[in-house]
Amino acid sequence: MAAAQSDSTLAASEEPPYSIPNPEKHTSEVEDKEEADIPVEGGAAAPDLSSRRSIRSGGVKSSSLHRSRSYGDGHGYTAFGDDEEAPAKNEKGEDPETEFEVQWEGDNDPMNPRNMSKGRKWIVVAIVSAGSTCVTCTSSMYTLTYGQITEEWHVSRVVATLGLSLFVMGLGIGPMVLGPLSEFYGRRPIYVFSFFFFLIWLIPCALAKNIATELVARFIDGLAGSAFLSVAGGTVGDMFARNELQAPMMIFTASPFVGPPLGPMVAGFINQYTTWRWTFYVLIIWSAVMLGLIAAFVPETYHPVILRHKAMKIRKQTREEKWKAPIEVMQRSILQTIIRSCYRPFMLLTLEPMCLNLCLFSALLLGVLYLFFGAFEIVFTDNHGFELWQVGLSFLGLLVGQLVAIATDPLWHKNYIRLVENREKNGGEPGGSEPEYRLPPAIAGAILVPVGLFWFAWTTYSSVHWIVPIIGSGVFAAGMLLVFSGVFTFLVDAYPLYAASALAANSFARSSFAAAFPLFGDQMYNKLGFQWATTLLALLTVIMAPFPYIFFRYGKRIRGTSRFASGR
Repeated sequence: MAAAQSDSTLAASEEPPYSIPNPEKHTSEVEDKEEADIPVEGGAAAPDLSSRRSIRSGGVKSSSLHRSRSYGDGHGYTAFGDDEEAPAKNEKGEDPETEFEVQWEGDNDPMNPRNMSKGRKWIVVAIVSAGSTCVTCTSSMYTLTYGQITEEWHVSRVVATLGLSLFVMGLGIGPMVLGPLSEFYGRRPIYVFSFFFFLIWLIPCALAKNIATELVARFIDGLAGSAFLSVAGGTVGDMFARNELQAPMMIFTASPFVGPPLGPMVAGFINQYTTWRWTFYVLIIWSAVMLGLIAAFVPETYHPVILRHKAMKIRKQTREEKWKAPIEVMQRSILQTIIRSCYRPFMLLTLEPMCLNLCLFSALLLGVLYLFFGAFEIVFTDNHGFELWQVGLSFLGLLVGQLVAIATDPLWHKNYIRLVENREKNGGEPGGSEPEYRLPPAIAGAILVPVGLFWFAWTTYSSVHWIVPIIGSGVFAAGMLLVFSGVFTFLVDAYPLYAASALAANSFARSSFAAAFPLFGDQMYNKLGFQWATTLLALLTVIMAPFPYIFFRYGKRIRGTSRFASGR
């Protein structure tokens, strides 16, 4: 899941233009500081190729190429720019690769995705956003099949719930492999192949004859579908410059959040009036349509891979093998990249208290959200006699709360600008910022979350109208989204060289909690009662609520002693 993507929610930098060196005449270049687009939830924002541009003097050219790669899990990601290998230089300090390095032909290169027509860009945004919604919707639609599955296969509700937990774990694990692979092969192949297998593994979900088949298929389906949570945000960032990014990234950011509450709303009607297998038939039809749209309308947008295609074309035309794209001279192997993608997030969780506490807080909130998928059915069926389709509609409060939180993004952007301006007035550099300026949404959300949970807890009486607890769930959902927004963007800013790893750590923690909480949710609600079960969850969020404020006040001091965080 991603955060809202304006300057208050996305740290992404404008990609510098590139030109293909002409063998007859080379252009002079000015050294520029390295920049890298930063990835987000829900998806990574455009992994960017940056270069330290060279200065030519007396016909001697020296440069060092710097490649910064960003990827993650959509639910999160790492920018490896700290220890990338630079091309070897000769004794004179020259970089022999740079003269024949394939780059963009200026700002208007037609191969650059940022030069596509605005209409085509928005079509791609709509498709990848719908794909993200489809995947997260698949996670939650399953929850309203429990009644029929337990009866048909004679299994307990806990065993049936494993289908939800395994799918979510697949969403958390898959990006650690699919994210790095997209850096080597591009976004389009990952989309097509992963969504093809996502569609294929929905078929055994629909046709399963026993619970074992269902559980295995659900886990693999989550692995395949995770590509849209790890790669799709990068596609949006590939196509839009920073000053154009807010609207398309906000739409993409909202898409994975819409899925979880939308799933039960649709599945409630399906499972009320027909067999549970139609839940998956609907998903198969939806996924097949999405796969066709992806294959037909979503081009390759990952800049380094496009430059590789361009280099191949130039080599064919000139019959000169020296022409290379930067990605073709990269030293790190696929295996090395995947290994780093897997171990560095855990280093941050164990060695960085800011990362650990904020990840635990957001993980707790997602765990509560997924616990609600079972709890809502118990609460509203027992207290208000809801039928299954009405239980599904009860998730509308969560959806509305999330949309309201997303709509407040301009307010947080203005607050961010105010903090930056205050810093300038107090002697800071013009336009300078601090990572802590990203945390105010999380501070507000940390207040709303326990308020919403206490509200829901103590209005779950049959004597209280059903709309009251639903409104409380909406307050919780709004707070949850604000916390996610602030935490994601703070992690990106506080750990600029390790942004993807920080977000991958967050994603893994959230997926773990989201997988575990539903397994004990029903027992907890039945044992403690509706009021005290939710109160226990609210008290846990109260314990975690101070951390965003603590890091807002003292984060800069903590970063100064950190091994991984930026000390600025």
